[in-house]
Amino acid sequence: MAVAKGAVVGRIGTRRRPLRASGAALLAALALAATACGGGTSGAGSVTLRLGYFPNMTHAPAIIGVEKGFFKDELGSNVTIDAKTFNAGPDVVTAIFSGALDISYIGPNPAINAWSQSKGKAIHVIAGSTSGGAALVTKPGITIAAQLKGKTIATPQLGNTQDVALRWWLKTQGFATTQEGGGDVKVKPQSNSQTIDTFGAGQIDGAWVPEPFWSRLEVESGAKVLVNEASFWPGGRFVTTHIIVRTEFLNAHRDIVEKFLRGHVKAVDFANANPAEAQTVVNTALEKRTGKGLKAETIKAAWGHLQFTVDPIASSLRDSAKHAEEVGLLDRVDLTGIYDLDPLNKVLGDLGKSTVSAT
Repeated sequence: MAVAKGAVVGRIGTRRRPLRASGAALLAALALAATACGGGTSGAGSVTLRLGYFPNMTHAPAIIGVEKGFFKDELGSNVTIDAKTFNAGPDVVTAIFSGALDISYIGPNPAINAWSQSKGKAIHVIAGSTSGGAALVTKPGITIAAQLKGKTIATPQLGNTQDVALRWWLKTQGFATTQEGGGDVKVKPQSNSQTIDTFGAGQIDGAWVPEPFWSRLEVESGAKVLVNEASFWPGGRFVTTHIIVRTEFLNAHRDIVEKFLRGHVKAVDFANANPAEAQTVVNTALEKRTGKGLKAETIKAAWGHLQFTVDPIASSLRDSAKHAEEVGLLDRVDLTGIYDLDPLNKVLGDLGKSTVSAT
């Protein structure tokens, strides 16, 4: 289907409380997308599954699932996978809202925003994927939080998961920030690839980024870790990447979603059981999509910061929402119903694996 023009944008804008805006318009856009993309059952001819993910280490299961053919094998010949890559979560939300994307790997905060803006109608979280792999890295001379006053710190995009984590952590340290880049510490949203260049050029003092950009800044540019995000989560476990599905697609093609999740479980198992081969698969794919592969020491370091799991680590999602509220990027939101883990738990049960919980 064509993308609906004028569909509600899923990114956080420059206004302080963007989630109050255009609820009626959003619901109208969702209705239009549902009509245009259609319902029907999976048995009624071929189906195209539009899949989103990022060319990041934190999305390794997605990359493995595509490159190793796990999704294709499970989905069968009547399902065509149309895979698209994104830089940050708010762009995924835009695509979901317009009906241009069906399933996507994404960070927690953009998923929360999609749920909030659509009043629980647009998406559901259907599985976990990755825990860990995000940090604040800075110039070597910055060794304590107090030294950040007046400095410029990059994040991948305004309102994305790392952007919220940085702003929340800075607030706990007594620093004020603004969405426009003002305050005690200047937060500068920019693409992760641009951050590599601006840090090397001395235009920024640090960045809160996911892997592999955390390890790239360390290995290639001499950055030092000031804050490993795992340090402020119980047991060091927090959702960095999980999977969302467009609600209309889930309702129309629940069997396809289940088959997709079988491929996802295979990809996670492969990443955990075959780390060396998995790193090669991911690095080759990153080189193909970004034009540059990672140094062996970079990918090895990055892999050690990540945990791949189908558990959505639901408690950390709720805490992420609270953090976004506290820094003024999200109105209070009720996340009841955001998870639909039944398809995943059916797959896990069939495979004799432990099921996961939304609590």
